[in-house]
Amino acid sequence: MPSKLRVGVLFGGRSAEHEVSLVSAASVINALDKNKYEIIPIGITPEGRWMSNQDSLALLKAKSDVSHVAEYVIVPDPGKQGLVRLHSAADGANIIDVLFPILHGTYGEDGTIQGLFELADIPYVGAGVLGSAVGMDKVIQKQLLQHAKIPVAPGIWFLSNEFQKNQKKLVGEIERRLKYPAFVKPANMGSSVGISKAHNREELVNAIRVAGEYDRKILVEKGIVNAREIECSVLGNEEPIASVPGEIIPSNEFYDYDAKYVDGKSKAIIPARLPKTTVKKIQEYAERAFSVLDCAGMARVDFLVQRKLNKIYLNEINTIPGFTSISMFPKLWAASGISYPQLLDRLIELAIERHTATTRLKTDYYPKQDWYRR
Repeated sequence: MPSKLRVGVLFGGRSAEHEVSLVSAASVINALDKNKYEIIPIGITPEGRWMSNQDSLALLKAKSDVSHVAEYVIVPDPGKQGLVRLHSAADGANIIDVLFPILHGTYGEDGTIQGLFELADIPYVGAGVLGSAVGMDKVIQKQLLQHAKIPVAPGIWFLSNEFQKNQKKLVGEIERRLKYPAFVKPANMGSSVGISKAHNREELVNAIRVAGEYDRKILVEKGIVNAREIECSVLGNEEPIASVPGEIIPSNEFYDYDAKYVDGKSKAIIPARLPKTTVKKIQEYAERAFSVLDCAGMARVDFLVQRKLNKIYLNEINTIPGFTSISMFPKLWAASGISYPQLLDRLIELAIERHTATTRLKTDYYPKQDWYRR
C-alpha cells in the first residue's frame, strides 16, 4: 500500500439531493488531511455519468456540459479494486484504497451503490447494503424500530396507486387514527424533500400527491404536538457510541429543505438543553437503533421530544448525514471532542476495519463430491 491512502470521494448522483451532496463533498475534501490521503474526486451527474478529475466538483456545481470529460466507473471485478476508464485501451485500474460516498438520497444512500462497492471489494465509509436500504426506507425502518421497542410516532403507510383507488377510505382512516396535524412523507427520500405538514383534508390530499412524485410508497405520521427537534450523531461499527444531542430551531414551521439549506435562519443549540436522564435515553435509543438497523461507520439519528413531558420519539436515521459547514453530524462530534479532520480519519479507519473483518469470512464451499459435474 502506498504511503498515502487513496480515498475516492463520491458526490453528486441521481437524486433530488444532488446539490446538497456537492456542498457536503466540498467540505469533506477540504478537511481531509492531504499529508495522509491522496484524494480521488468522483463526480456523478444527475443523469448518472461518472467522471474523475480535479475539476469534477466545480463542473457539477456549475452544471457544465461534461460530455467531453472522460468517463470512469467502478466495475464489479474484485481484481480491479478501483476506477476504470471507459473507451480506453489501457489495462489496469486507478486503484482506490477506500471509498467515501457523500451521496445523499436515492442511488447513493439506499444500498444500491453499496452493493457495487461490495462486488468491487473496496472498503467504503458507512452502512452496508442492508443497513443503507433499511435506513432509507422510512416504513421498514419504523417497523423494525417498533419491534425493538424504540418509540416512534404513530403512522400509516400505503402505495400511491392504492390512494388513487381508495382515496376516500384512506383519508378517513388517517383522520380517524392520526388526526391533524399530520406529516406526509415519501418513504425513500432525504433532506425533507417531498415532505409536507397537513392541517386539514385539503392539505392532506395535496401533500400525498406531492409525496407520490418522489416515491410509490407514502408514509403519513401523526404530528407530535409541542415537539422539539433533537439530533444525535453515532460513530462506530459493532460498538457504536453516541454524541451529545443538539437541538434544531427551524426557521419554518418544521425543518424542511429551505430551513435546512436555503434561508440560513435555522439555529442549532449544542448541546441541547435537556435533563440528563433524557440525554442518556436519547443516546441509548440512538445506539440501539444504529445496531438494530445494521448500520456501520456513521449515522445521524433524529428525534422529536415533547416539551415539559420530555417524551421521546425517534423520527428517522440518516446513514449518510450531511457534511456541510452547517451540518449537525460533524458539529455534534466537535462538541463531543472529535474535530472534523479527526472524524474523517476515524470514519476511514472504521471502513477499513469492517472490510478487513468481512474479507475473513468464507465465500466458497467445497463439497465432498463434485456432484455438480454430473
